[in-house]
Amino acid sequence: MELKLVEQLLEKYFQGETTIAEEKQLKAYFSSNDVAPHLAKYQSLFGYFEMQKGTQFEQKLPLQPRKQSTVKWIGIAASFVVLFGLATFYFYPSEPKHEDLGTYDNPEEAFAATHKALLMVSEQVNVGMESVVYLEEYEKTKKTIFK
Repeated sequence: MELKLVEQLLEKYFQGETTIAEEKQLKAYFSSNDVAPHLAKYQSLFGYFEMQKGTQFEQKLPLQPRKQSTVKWIGIAASFVVLFGLATFYFYPSEPKHEDLGTYDNPEEAFAATHKALLMVSEQVNVGMESVVYLEEYEKTKKTIFK
């Protein structure tokens, strides 16, 4: 093969524009013994491809089980739970039960119970108001710093 043709094919090869037939020509040239001295550096590249073509991976890879079956069963179980919940809702509707709602016949007992409930609510509101004092102090400080 002519040296000029080999150099042109090498240029096309490194630009990624060669055909398979042209690559075979390059491999045949570099596998021969009469390679030009300035092109000898590419001989190992094409020799490597020829050498690696014959190697084969012989180690067995362990296959991992698929996890899709688990996902499938979870989906089926979730759909049964939803169907069971809907069936319970439709077949056993909640009926209002007549329970003792805490009514009082005696007005003094009603007043005492109401007073007790309002005291409990007042305690919780006072706790909340303590934190509002901190927020007001924070706002004052922020306004003095960031005028």
